[in-house]
Amino acid sequence: MPAPHSFRAPPLLLLIDMQQAVDDPSWGPRNHPQAEQVCARLLAAWRERGLPLIHIRHDSVEPASTFRPDRPGHAFKSETMPLPGETVIAKQTNSAFIGTGLEALLREKGWLELVVVGVSTSNSVEATVRMAGNLGFDVCLAEDACFTFDKQDWQGRWRSAEEVHAMSLANLDGEYCRVCGSGDVLAALSAVPR
Repeated sequence: MPAPHSFRAPPLLLLIDMQQAVDDPSWGPRNHPQAEQVCARLLAAWRERGLPLIHIRHDSVEPASTFRPDRPGHAFKSETMPLPGETVIAKQTNSAFIGTGLEALLREKGWLELVVVGVSTSNSVEATVRMAGNLGFDVCLAEDACFTFDKQDWQGRWRSAEEVHAMSLANLDGEYCRVCGSGDVLAALSAVPR
């Protein structure tokens, strides 16, 4: 995988929907079983350097959703639990930019370079990255810090989570973002002046 270009400024880490809701068996098989640990490593690097980060939380209004605020799955995963004082933005659609103050906050603070991680690659991650790219943000998607689930395609064929993930990355890379690995992100981050 290609490495991201050098960050021009300290990038913001955007963690999407890292909630216990996705552990429900109803979601089916997933890829990247170590994604939470990869996210935790990235989060630790951001915290250690005092870099900006935002947690996106899905507050579903759908009756059967595992992301509903009145369900146990609404809670953040332990590996990426926000610390007191860290920004949490709630959303009710798949894109973190719809119906939230995310874009205004990013522009106000001058956070124009983003590193995106989270779940699911083919839904909220893809929707958020597409919008970020269209809005002019410079996005690096850390693909090993994301995961998705098996899904039936339009022709009725079941696709593995690995296939779904790979197709989402192919849809995004080069047009909406730069797809990279977490190791490349950390290497680029180490070159950013403290």
